[in-house]
Amino acid sequence: MSDPALDVVEFVLTTHFYTENRDLDENDLPPRFRQVFWSDGADDERPGGVERPLTATSESTRTATGVERPWEAVSDQLFTQRTEFSGEISLTQPEMALEWYADRAGEERIASNPTLAAALADHPDLTPPVSREDARGNIRPIQADRVWIDALLDEYFDEDEDAEMLDLVNVRAPEEIETTLDDLVLTGDQEGEIQKIVKAIEHREYLASIGLREIGKLLFVGPPGTGKTTVSRALAHELGLPFVEVKLSMITSQYLGETAKNVEKTFEVAKRLSPCILFIDEFDSVAKTRRSDEHAALKRAVNTLLKSIDDISLVRDEVLLIGATNHPDQLDAAAWRRFDEIVNFPKPDQGMRADILRVVTREMDIADFAPEEVADVTEGLTGSDLRMVLREAVLGALTEDRRTITQEDVMAAVRDFEERDNLKNMDMIEGEGAELTGAASDGGHSHDDEGHDHDH
Repeated sequence: MSDPALDVVEFVLTTHFYTENRDLDENDLPPRFRQVFWSDGADDERPGGVERPLTATSESTRTATGVERPWEAVSDQLFTQRTEFSGEISLTQPEMALEWYADRAGEERIASNPTLAAALADHPDLTPPVSREDARGNIRPIQADRVWIDALLDEYFDEDEDAEMLDLVNVRAPEEIETTLDDLVLTGDQEGEIQKIVKAIEHREYLASIGLREIGKLLFVGPPGTGKTTVSRALAHELGLPFVEVKLSMITSQYLGETAKNVEKTFEVAKRLSPCILFIDEFDSVAKTRRSDEHAALKRAVNTLLKSIDDISLVRDEVLLIGATNHPDQLDAAAWRRFDEIVNFPKPDQGMRADILRVVTREMDIADFAPEEVADVTEGLTGSDLRMVLREAVLGALTEDRRTITQEDVMAAVRDFEERDNLKNMDMIEGEGAELTGAASDGGHSHDDEGHDHDH
């Protein structure tokens, strides 16, 4: 349970010691604190920053800590004072306050505040449980904050001139991605590849020193709904990296203008935001365009894309490239050889389906649930499909004013899902029905891979 006094004292201490110690920078501030003090254009060299001095007013303290009445939480402490006019909360005796904090804060709290880890190290009678450097490694770098990302994009890209290109790119900060790797059910191969890429990021300098620079380009292959997008986003969350997402079909759309230029600028965005993950969805659009009679400008755009992939590097540019395709059969050799690892995302087997059902229902009120029985009757369904089944079971229960769902609710939702899926693929009306079938038939389940896979 949170301690309001400890939360407020930590914030006021952090503002004091950060202001006093000029050797500290934004990456020494916990993300929840530095966002309170972020200002655009802090100097001419960076896209914004945190300017000294930092002041702990009632408003900034409330925003940073969530404590509704911050002064009331610490007014009985001998080392605190408040300026009525400005509402500033400050310290009369910083060293006493630091000792009070060190006595009450656990190792985990101190390990996520590099500013106070540094202050404790400078205190003659106190020893921090972690070093400042280790504490910096435990928190998200400022380059992954939403405020930093927005400021950088505003600085380097013109809103009017680059509007078309920026429309192609969806940039998410790690804090905006709710799904974590712990929320996912992965195959052994998927877990192995993720561990390898995590180690590659961790040891980039070593890889460069031994000449292994062509690494960190993954291709995720599998039907829709099997987790390609969700795993990529969860990896960004896990690593604390910005997630730059682009759908390749948009780049190769005939309705876009200078497509080759847009492709180049997409990779420029990723390099500017590095270290980051660049996720290119619908990669099979490359092969489709290369084989078609499309306009020459579109083919130039695809060639530019392939060259850009060749030129980007995890080791040199700190950009992890992940491509995804639902149609590996449509990729040609030129597309395949751009990737150093191919990761398969099959439809889940019976055991994985049962595990997915357990993960998705963790926060649900469900009685007598037997996930193995549901898994037995859902062969061919993806993680996205199973999530939709459970959603329908919950909604069905709510229509009967129940918040507890049962095994029968889930089985009924499975039957309803199969009926809808069959209807979706029927030629209900001659002519129009054929179009509907073609649009919806991709392994029987035409659900977007985005965010509906194995996540909790």
